[in-house]
This record gives sequence, C-alpha cells and structure tokens, in this order.
Amino acid sequence: MEKSSRGDTEPANEDWEVERQQLRLDLGNRMKAVRQACGFTLEVAAQRTGLALSTIHKIENGRVSPSYENLVRISRAYDVGMERLFSSDHEAHQTTRMTVTKAGQGRKVRSKNFEFEVLCNALAEKKIIPLVTRVEQRGPLKPGELEAHDGEETIYVLSGRIELVVEHYKPVVLEPGDCAYFDSTIRHGLRALGDEEARIFWACTYTDVAR
Repeated sequence: MEKSSRGDTEPANEDWEVERQQLRLDLGNRMKAVRQACGFTLEVAAQRTGLALSTIHKIENGRVSPSYENLVRISRAYDVGMERLFSSDHEAHQTTRMTVTKAGQGRKVRSKNFEFEVLCNALAEKKIIPLVTRVEQRGPLKPGELEAHDGEETIYVLSGRIELVVEHYKPVVLEPGDCAYFDSTIRHGLRALGDEEARIFWACTYTDVAR
C-alpha cells in the first residue's frame, strides 16, 4: 500500500517541478524583455532596483524565483505596472478601465514560496494587484524571511490553513473564510499549515500613494 502511494505521488511531483521551472523561465524572459525595452543594462537595473546584478541575471535566466518584494522593487525601478512583468503581450497604451478574468484563466507566475494566479491582467497601471495564491508549507518563519514594502495588503483564505506573521504582532492562524488586512511597510510573511492545499485571495497595493 505504501509503495503504491509513493508511485502515485512521484509523477505528480515531477510534473510540478517541470511546470515550476517553466514558470520561472517564462517570468525571467518577460522581465528581461521589459528591462531591454526600458533600455537598461544589467548594471543599470541593479543600481535602480538595489538588487545584486547576479540576482537579476539569475531571475532573468529562470534560475531563481523572485520574492514578491523583489517583484515590487523591479516594477518600480523600471517604472512599469507589475502586470507588465506578468504578460509578454501587454500593450503599453491601453484605454480599457474594466476587465474580467474567468475562473482559472489568470496568468500563472511562480515566486519564492508562492504560486500566483494574476487576475484582471489586461487593465494597465492598476493601484491594486488581485491574486489567487497557493501558499507553500515551510518551517516557522524567521525574522530574515519576513518582507516589507510600501502599500497595504488583504488576504482572504479560500482553502487550507495559513499562518500570518506580522512584526510586532502575535502570529495568527487563518482558516477558510477568515480575512486579514495589514500595512505592508511592517515586515510580514505567510506559510501554509497542515496537508490541505492552502489557497488565498490576495490583494496588494504596490504603488506609493505620495509618488
């Protein structure tokens, strides 16, 4: 019985690894295309983002997954909406102010510890980024694993159990139907608990209101 269980699991894990690598490559290619369209060399990109040149190079070549914080820093440094990083065919000048994403048809983006489905990607220069996110299991979050950036965030748990850690506050466990809203400038992080797939609706602002 135990042998059969492993046999059922291993192909699924292999399929996911292939998909994850493809997501990294797709994101890296788009980020490289946006950087080049801005006329930035790797050196200039590193200076503007504050990231190491080697980090940007690895992201563009699909060797590492950028964190959400780094995606924010890159989109700001390139002076583009984050949706430009998620779509290779995104039009630079769009007039639409309303868009709909049907269930399961958002653009998949792989980041460190998360898989995002980016919703309503056709609307340019949004103030809010709506995401459906699969949160991975990992050990208790350490201070160095928490991130901070400008903006605000809200999460609503769709399935599974989530631990939300926000600096200066006691960690809280969220279950389906639970919602949290917090200031993104305070260091924070998420992790999944238990065996059930953890999915959340996650809405983030990433532009500075005073900018």
